[in-house]
Amino acid sequence: MPTDEPSVAIVILNWNGKHHLAQFLPSVFTTTYTNIKLVVADNASTDDSISFLQTTYPQVTVLPLTQNHGFAKGYNEALKLVEADYFMLLNSDVEITPGWLQPMV
Repeated sequence: MPTDEPSVAIVILNWNGKHHLAQFLPSVFTTTYTNIKLVVADNASTDDSISFLQTTYPQVTVLPLTQNHGFAKGYNEALKLVEADYFMLLNSDVEITPGWLQPMV
Protein backbone atom coordinates (compact mmCIF):
# COMPACT_ATOMS: atom_id res chain seq x y z
CA MET A 1 0.00 0.00 0.00
CA PRO A 2 1.51 3.39 -0.97
CA THR A 3 2.19 5.76 1.88
CA ASP A 4 3.43 9.30 2.32
CA GLU A 5 5.27 8.33 5.50
CA PRO A 6 9.05 8.06 5.20
CA SER A 7 10.30 4.50 5.24
CA VAL A 8 12.10 3.35 8.36
CA ALA A 9 14.34 0.32 8.61
CA ILE A 10 14.57 -0.96 12.16
CA VAL A 11 17.88 -2.78 12.24
CA ILE A 12 18.85 -5.07 15.10
CA LEU A 13 22.35 -6.50 15.32
CA ASN A 14 22.40 -9.98 16.82
CA TRP A 15 25.10 -12.33 18.00
CA ASN A 16 24.00 -15.49 19.79
CA GLY A 17 21.05 -13.57 21.16
CA LYS A 18 18.13 -15.89 20.49
CA HIS A 19 17.05 -15.56 24.14
CA HIS A 20 17.01 -11.74 23.82
CA LEU A 21 15.14 -11.87 20.51
CA ALA A 22 12.54 -14.22 21.98
CA GLN A 23 12.01 -11.90 24.93
CA PHE A 24 12.20 -8.43 23.38
CA LEU A 25 11.44 -8.69 19.63
CA PRO A 26 7.66 -8.91 20.20
CA SER A 27 7.72 -5.40 21.66
CA VAL A 28 9.11 -4.00 18.40
CA PHE A 29 5.92 -5.09 16.65
CA THR A 30 3.84 -2.83 18.92
CA THR A 31 4.87 0.24 16.95
CA THR A 32 2.01 2.24 15.50
CA TYR A 33 4.19 3.51 12.65
CA THR A 34 3.29 1.63 9.49
CA ASN A 35 6.05 2.17 6.92
CA ILE A 36 8.70 0.00 8.55
CA LYS A 37 10.96 -2.84 7.58
CA LEU A 38 12.35 -4.93 10.40
CA VAL A 39 15.83 -6.32 9.78
CA VAL A 40 17.98 -8.51 12.00
CA ALA A 41 21.63 -8.60 10.99
CA ASP A 42 23.12 -11.76 12.42
CA ASN A 43 26.79 -11.36 13.31
CA ALA A 44 27.73 -15.02 12.57
CA SER A 45 25.84 -16.48 15.52
CA THR A 46 26.53 -20.06 16.52
CA ASP A 47 23.22 -20.52 18.35
CA ASP A 48 19.99 -21.07 16.45
CA SER A 49 19.08 -17.38 16.18
CA ILE A 50 18.62 -17.48 12.40
CA SER A 51 16.37 -20.54 12.36
CA PHE A 52 14.37 -19.10 15.28
CA LEU A 53 13.78 -15.88 13.35
CA GLN A 54 12.92 -17.65 10.10
CA THR A 55 10.43 -19.93 11.84
CA THR A 56 8.90 -17.54 14.38
CA TYR A 57 9.15 -14.21 12.55
CA PRO A 58 9.03 -14.81 8.79
CA GLN A 59 8.16 -11.11 8.30
CA VAL A 60 11.62 -10.16 9.57
CA THR A 61 14.40 -9.81 7.01
CA VAL A 62 17.42 -11.75 8.24
CA LEU A 63 20.84 -10.68 7.01
CA PRO A 64 23.34 -13.41 7.91
CA LEU A 65 26.81 -11.86 8.07
CA THR A 66 29.63 -14.28 7.26
CA GLN A 67 31.73 -13.38 10.28
CA ASN A 68 31.36 -11.57 13.58
CA HIS A 69 32.29 -8.01 12.70
CA GLY A 70 31.68 -6.60 16.18
CA PHE A 71 29.26 -3.80 16.97
CA ALA A 72 30.13 -0.87 14.69
CA LYS A 73 31.27 -2.80 11.63
CA GLY A 74 28.40 -5.26 12.04
CA TYR A 75 25.89 -2.42 11.79
CA ASN A 76 27.83 -0.79 8.95
CA GLU A 77 27.87 -4.03 6.96
CA ALA A 78 24.14 -4.47 7.53
CA LEU A 79 23.26 -0.90 6.59
CA LYS A 80 25.00 -1.33 3.23
CA LEU A 81 22.31 -3.92 2.42
CA VAL A 82 19.23 -2.04 3.62
CA GLU A 83 17.31 0.72 1.83
CA ALA A 84 15.12 3.18 3.74
CA ASP A 85 14.66 6.90 4.29
CA TYR A 86 15.66 6.49 7.94
CA PHE A 87 17.42 3.85 9.99
CA MET A 88 16.67 3.00 13.61
CA LEU A 89 19.36 0.91 15.24
CA LEU A 90 18.29 -1.24 18.18
CA ASN A 91 20.09 -3.71 20.37
CA SER A 92 18.50 -7.12 20.70
CA ASP A 93 17.97 -6.63 24.45
CA VAL A 94 15.82 -3.49 24.19
CA GLU A 95 12.14 -3.51 25.09
CA ILE A 96 10.07 -0.97 23.16
CA THR A 97 6.83 0.75 24.18
CA PRO A 98 3.92 1.32 21.77
CA GLY A 99 4.17 4.58 19.85
CA TRP A 100 7.93 4.87 20.35
CA LEU A 101 8.87 5.42 16.71
CA GLN A 102 6.39 8.04 15.45
CA PRO A 103 7.82 11.01 17.45
CA MET A 104 11.32 10.29 16.18
CA VAL A 105 10.28 10.19 12.54
